[in-house]
Amino acid sequence: MPAIIRELGLQPYETIWREMQLFTQERTEERADEIWVMEHLPVYTLGLNGKPEHVLNSGDIPVIQSDRGGQVTYHGPGQLVIYTLLDIKRLKLGIRQLVTLLEQSMITALAQFSITAVAKPEAPGVYVNDKKIGSIGIRIKRNCSYHGISLNNDMDLKPFDHINTCGFRDLQVTQLADFGVSVGTADLAVPVVLAINSALYS
Repeated sequence: MPAIIRELGLQPYETIWREMQLFTQERTEERADEIWVMEHLPVYTLGLNGKPEHVLNSGDIPVIQSDRGGQVTYHGPGQLVIYTLLDIKRLKLGIRQLVTLLEQSMITALAQFSITAVAKPEAPGVYVNDKKIGSIGIRIKRNCSYHGISLNNDMDLKPFDHINTCGFRDLQVTQLADFGVSVGTADLAVPVVLAINSALYS
């Protein structure tokens, strides 16, 4: 049973986070997986291991302590966010397998725009020329995953200058627009979601 895709447009982070928690808490073994596609209003989020000192200067951007894995990151308009609400027990997936699958889906999608990206085992996410273009943070509860991935498309990258992105002091970020690619964020979602669906259900 393939996942139900929900395209949600521009959303506040906390509202969606609470909805993901509720979905995961209430879902039954029979319920279909869902993939939520969106952009977020500007927000810094700290993962479960996130250290507040990695937020150097949040300015007027809110900081939310989330329950995903990972350290600190930034979400804002022009960044593709895909949340994967999956029954990983039913899919017979381990956490590491899921992370690899999501990273590979971003790499596959970027290749369609002639961008060569790689994953790094020591620092989850997707990189182009050592700059981070895609991030990943998931949470497993009741054998189900929520949270997911973000892929920088055409956004203001300056807020990343005010955090140690993913806990790394000198980590630089990049985006599709830096490589001359002009694509709507909703259109960028299509090859990423296709790659995820193909890996999960084919």
